[in-house]
Amino acid sequence: MTETTGTADRPTAEQPHDEHLWLEDITGSAPLDWVAQQNARTLAMLEGPQLRRLEADVLEVMDSAERIPMVAKHGPHYYNFWRDAEHPRGVFRRTTWESWISEDPQWELLLDVDALAAEEGVEWVWGGARLLRPQYTGGVHRRMLVSLSPDGGDAKRVREFDLAEKRFVPGGFDVPTAKSSVTWADADTLHVGTDFGPGSMTTSSYPRTVRVLRRGQELAEAEQVFEVAEDHIQAVLVRDHTPGFVRDVAVDVVDFFSSRTHLVRGGRLVHIDVPDSVTVDLHRQWVLLRPQEELELAGAVHPAGSLLAADLEAFLAGNRSVTAVFVPDGRTSLQSWSWTAERLVLNLLRDVSSVVRVAEPGPWTTSELPGAPALHSVDAYAVDDEDPEAGNDHWLVATGFLTPTTVSRGTLPAGGRPGAAPAVARTAPAFFDASGLHVEQHFAVSEDGTRVPYFQVGPAGLVLDGANPTLLSGYGGFEVSRTPAYSGALGRSWLTRTDEAGRSGVYVLANIRGGGEYGPDWHRAALRENRHRAYEDFAAVAADLQARGVCSRETLACSGGSNGGLLVGNMLTRWPHLFGAVSCGVPLLDMRRYTRLSAGYSWIAEYGDPDDPEQWEFIRTFSPYHLLREGEDYPPVLFWTATSDDRVGPVQARKTAARMLDLGHEDVWFYEALEGGHAGAGDNKQAARLHALSHEFLWRMLHRG
Repeated sequence: MTETTGTADRPTAEQPHDEHLWLEDITGSAPLDWVAQQNARTLAMLEGPQLRRLEADVLEVMDSAERIPMVAKHGPHYYNFWRDAEHPRGVFRRTTWESWISEDPQWELLLDVDALAAEEGVEWVWGGARLLRPQYTGGVHRRMLVSLSPDGGDAKRVREFDLAEKRFVPGGFDVPTAKSSVTWADADTLHVGTDFGPGSMTTSSYPRTVRVLRRGQELAEAEQVFEVAEDHIQAVLVRDHTPGFVRDVAVDVVDFFSSRTHLVRGGRLVHIDVPDSVTVDLHRQWVLLRPQEELELAGAVHPAGSLLAADLEAFLAGNRSVTAVFVPDGRTSLQSWSWTAERLVLNLLRDVSSVVRVAEPGPWTTSELPGAPALHSVDAYAVDDEDPEAGNDHWLVATGFLTPTTVSRGTLPAGGRPGAAPAVARTAPAFFDASGLHVEQHFAVSEDGTRVPYFQVGPAGLVLDGANPTLLSGYGGFEVSRTPAYSGALGRSWLTRTDEAGRSGVYVLANIRGGGEYGPDWHRAALRENRHRAYEDFAAVAADLQARGVCSRETLACSGGSNGGLLVGNMLTRWPHLFGAVSCGVPLLDMRRYTRLSAGYSWIAEYGDPDDPEQWEFIRTFSPYHLLREGEDYPPVLFWTATSDDRVGPVQARKTAARMLDLGHEDVWFYEALEGGHAGAGDNKQAARLHALSHEFLWRMLHRG
């Protein structure tokens, strides 16, 4: 079962001079000495009573015992991973429904990561767990695969754990630390994609092959059953364990937005024949299709972002008749979906406010599920579609900028059985005083005339004199939607913080192109050669805030991480006149070499290929590292990253900070955490530290004049 393609030779764009290549040696002594010097310089500037108070306030939120312990139901148990002051690395535990909804849930401890780290001498960071479905273990959940990272990065060790014995299985499955995909085939068999040696990983640093590992075998003895091309992102093979529909599904992840899905039948691959840009979802007898681009089937044209349904066997036999379950319009997009036993739940956004609809398979008629307030986020999904008594139960998780999260549970009517309206099961406490604060939605007009929505959170009756300390955030990439959400940390560090004039902070979230707020077309509008549109949108929001009198350049800061770090890096270099301070976290910044660093090759579909001379011509226009100039009036900037980030990596932030300093820009600050991976934090204390450093820096820069 091999899926491979070749690549043609092509000319390569010339590498510009780079005086800071030496900083790409992530763990080299000279680069780490530079990091230590820059960390000391930054902390010397920011350290003090205010930073310590802010860090303590944020940590109190993150460690609070009053937070909602979100759970996943498996059989009679509800599983949760939890971090707090007593367990900074975290504990994996479970309870019952009756206990979970009580005022004092009683938890059965399964794995204490802090104790494990102390016992094994490795600072393990939790990476998740996969439970073995009970049909393989006498009807109970007995085994799980535990993923643990030694430093918080994407590379993890995967080990078999016995839930009854509450220990790792002696001689059980144990896949060494790597960027892996490991799933259960049955009680004695795994599908393993990992680093098997030369040729087994893609250029993007993910598994190129999948092998079948049977109990008692050494990893090297596992039989290879699936392979993809080296320049694709990843090979994935999973078993659908749904009773009556057990099957293996092989997916060739071609790039970030393209994939090929196959059923494994009789030892061969049966391709579900749709364009690579169509997302495929299999559920029992149904196949769902979500096209990223306009799709024609059986003479009918379906717009990008639609959700189409068909009978799987009929589709495989060549019948291309499909039913449109959802069709987008100019205001409404599909964000996600979830199957209960007999219903399909659709999560939509209408002008970035949540709407939930429920579809009945077969006729595919839909109805709206009430309870989604305006300017809020509501996520509905199945509790446990295989539970014979609660298969049509659903969670309803609601949150807003000023509204603490609530978790409700309801039942959808199906099979002649009545439903039950969602009832609140848990409510998070308020971590800051939101009285007097107000949420608004506005629209800015971008350079090409596109209306760009943004949320503004701040005091009711805000004085529009340009003097309000304002923090603008965004992302604008990978079809990721930024929606309203409650953050006690943000509330304490910005919204309720006041300056000497008695002004509190204003927070703004921009829903720029490149994201998914209006579906695939909103995302594709800012891909590759059109990347500038995302940055023009963000700059338009900044200009609109200033035109409305919310803030001025001197009182406007921006922050972003990862792709959002590239966003604010472009604000720093292309629109410096709009901002008084910039916080740039775990960022992409060197777009000439990003494909050669960490997992960067996997993002070519988003940004383009800088090794192609024609593509480098447009990529160079949004590569902050190459846009830096001597003598420019750049705002103060803080670059923050993590040594152990194996997704973006720390070197792009290092090099950009170093180049700015070499060009004579003194208001350039850098901080690198040693562990924590792409999140920059392996525990709550580290997360609170980074949050406090970023917000203290921005607040101080906006108030120092």
